[in-house]
Amino acid sequence: MQDGLQYLESADSVIRKSLIWIKQQCIGGKGVSNEKLDEHQMASFDLAWCAAESTAARFAAEYARKAAAATSGGVCLEERMARVFCAEALQNIHNRLRARPQSFGLSDADVADLASSTLSRFCQTQLDAGNLEALGREVIALNGVSGAYLLDEHAMMMQDTFRKLATNVVMPLAEEIHREDRIIPPEILDPLTEMGCFGLSIPERYGGLQSDDHEDNMGMIVVTEELSRGSLGAAGSLITRPEILSRALLKGGTEEQRQKWLPQVALGDPLCAIAVTEPDTGSDVAAMRLKASKCDGGWILDGVKTWCTMAGKAGLLLVLARSNPDRSLGHRGLSMFLVEKDSYEGHDFEYRQVQGGVLTGRAISTIGYRGMHSYEVFFDNVFVPDENLVGGPAGEGKGFYFTMAGFAGGRIQTAARAIGVMQAAFERAVSYSQERKAFGKPIGDFQLTLVKLARMATLLTVSRQFTYAVGSLMDQGLGQMEASMVKLFTCRTAEWLTREAMQIHGGMGYAEESPVSRYFLDARVLSIFEGAEETLALKVIARSLIDAV
Repeated sequence: MQDGLQYLESADSVIRKSLIWIKQQCIGGKGVSNEKLDEHQMASFDLAWCAAESTAARFAAEYARKAAAATSGGVCLEERMARVFCAEALQNIHNRLRARPQSFGLSDADVADLASSTLSRFCQTQLDAGNLEALGREVIALNGVSGAYLLDEHAMMMQDTFRKLATNVVMPLAEEIHREDRIIPPEILDPLTEMGCFGLSIPERYGGLQSDDHEDNMGMIVVTEELSRGSLGAAGSLITRPEILSRALLKGGTEEQRQKWLPQVALGDPLCAIAVTEPDTGSDVAAMRLKASKCDGGWILDGVKTWCTMAGKAGLLLVLARSNPDRSLGHRGLSMFLVEKDSYEGHDFEYRQVQGGVLTGRAISTIGYRGMHSYEVFFDNVFVPDENLVGGPAGEGKGFYFTMAGFAGGRIQTAARAIGVMQAAFERAVSYSQERKAFGKPIGDFQLTLVKLARMATLLTVSRQFTYAVGSLMDQGLGQMEASMVKLFTCRTAEWLTREAMQIHGGMGYAEESPVSRYFLDARVLSIFEGAEETLALKVIARSLIDAV
């Protein structure tokens, strides 16, 4: 892989040169101007993708090195996939920059550095149809297993436990839940509760499974991946909400709030939901408008939240609201509240408080991601006691920061969800390619299908190892930028891979009775929630890269 790494260094050098040029165009009186940066959105978006793919390729190369060290001689499958991905990433980077070099502040000579004769030969060799066909045949022989996982004993144990649950409990119910738009049944919730699933991100001192000494992102990633393989909406996303709430309380809650709520959340009683997004605001958290007005003994909430997943079944809502009416304060005028309510099973609910407030919810019809229901929630004079202001009086105006702490693990967890959906789709595609015959032989014997499967296996493996590597960094208190990159990369990859799995199934892939149609619909949401692809690329990744050069 040394040749691939050498070429990545050339690509990174050109990417850096472009970032420096954009920064120079956007410098204002107080540093980089957001308004000026908006004039370079196309270039910034593409550079975020270039950086994400380059980073993924580097992690893939390191993975291949470790896998090779564990084998006895020869070029292993993991090395071959890493080289194919590296070549594809280099080709993608070159194509983006070559299309409009002036938008990146690059000359033709700069872009030419990404198309040297040796680099071109490397890409041509790795992306040759014969090479991919051979890789595809090896992938089929493995029956849907694409590369070594290289997990430690603890993570392997968790993987095995939750894989069995996903296969034996979740998968048999997944289609019915999706097609009938059912709420997640006790048959899934009860065993997950017994296994401590809701306490994965809660320290042991508060009744959870996480060590008091350090985070265990890898454990969370592996569990999320396996549950998402069973069903994204009916299992894979269940631990997201308790994770966000627990991180927010650990960051800003009072000790009394932690002692009261975290042990209950770890037991899944109550289930919880997160109410942050509002109509017309999306990822712009600082533009939140739901009003929190101080009253005797507490606060009154009025306004609307949307895309509040699990809000009906949940007995506790973590709500971000504007506690200071001065809108010029932006995110500094926001506070976070814990709102208690009864649990409801249906698509609509109405909760009336004894104080007179009314909380109502209406499930939003969606094409996929079914099982928890995502609600529009209306707050009408809803009372919240002072003790439920996160952080107490000292937490007033700090809700934005608690939200960011809460969502810190959301992006890496979403990457894990994407991997689980991809794994399920890939397994189905490999299996069907051997069952379905056309023109006298299995469709998996045709070159085009073999190339599809080779690329699917490669992108799935790179996505998984990219996510694992970032999870390890986060366990060390690092990797926040990489977490945004891996979310960006894996979620769009999941959309492509599930589409290919559906295509391999032909007409049956379009049938609702076929699981691959559900995987495709579920995958589509991944690039939207936990930071929409565009916002993540422009406001997080590109901005951070530009600030850093």
